[in-house]
Amino acid sequence: MFMPKKKSLKPSRNRVSTRNHRCVFTLNDLEYKALCRYLEKYNIQNKSKFIRETLMFEVIRRLEQDSPTLFDSIDE
Repeated sequence: MFMPKKKSLKPSRNRVSTRNHRCVFTLNDLEYKALCRYLEKYNIQNKSKFIRETLMFEVIRRLEQDSPTLFDSIDE
């Protein structure tokens, strides 16, 4: 009897880059309670994805605000 070839185990998603760097932080009781309440209120299932996207959105926004622009050196 002919047996089919085994499928290779490939990641289910095609990511541009893999996440290799781990960041760990701690919250106090009030912060954790507020986070849990927010996740439940807005029915957020993936806590780490939410924290990562929220954090990176703010980091990128601030970096864009702080970056010099073509017209920064012009005095009015």
